[in-house]
Amino acid sequence: MSSYAVLVPVKPLALAKSRLVGISDARRSALAAAFALDTVAVAAATPGVVGVLAVTDDFRFAAELAARGCAVIPDGVTGDLNGSLLQAAHEAVRRWPDAGVAAVCADLPALRATDLAAALRAVPEDRPGFVTDAAGRGTTTYAAALADFAPRFGPDSRDAHLDAGCAEIAGALASLRQDVDDPTDLAQARELGVGPATAAVLANEWVPG
Repeated sequence: MSSYAVLVPVKPLALAKSRLVGISDARRSALAAAFALDTVAVAAATPGVVGVLAVTDDFRFAAELAARGCAVIPDGVTGDLNGSLLQAAHEAVRRWPDAGVAAVCADLPALRATDLAAALRAVPEDRPGFVTDAAGRGTTTYAAALADFAPRFGPDSRDAHLDAGCAEIAGALASLRQDVDDPTDLAQARELGVGPATAAVLANEWVPG
């Protein structure tokens, strides 16, 4: 595909990033929001991306995303990430016809447009492609033509995507692989260089934690 619409699923901020232990709930929610804002901003600026559609049931954060120019829809299937992404993929192609669809995790604060663009260019024409996370078991990005779009995010999603015949995208792609679930992940993302929203939260001494 020559162009992609990017889906960014965002869990309600009060429930997000529970494995970021040792910090307050307020700081955890602020970081989750910042991760998503940085991810969305970079995705929107990536060559080959024709639009970004956030998928969230957090109505307050949805309003913030919309105020920044991001299209937003609610989860289509409560409690089913893959089902919600499939519905969102149909909506994305309705808005941006002829585009492929890429689901990108919302917790990539160090994301670089060069890495996302390289991954999207590497997706095969005949089957979905995906990017494995830094830990080697999960998935940060899944892309396909709408007709082939059937993501399998969840535990051990790398194996699930391989079992489904998807192509694992090679290359360093460090910023696209570095999702943040725990303090070690966050430290690694900071070494890569986080985006402005995340940097602002980390620098804000008035956020408890």
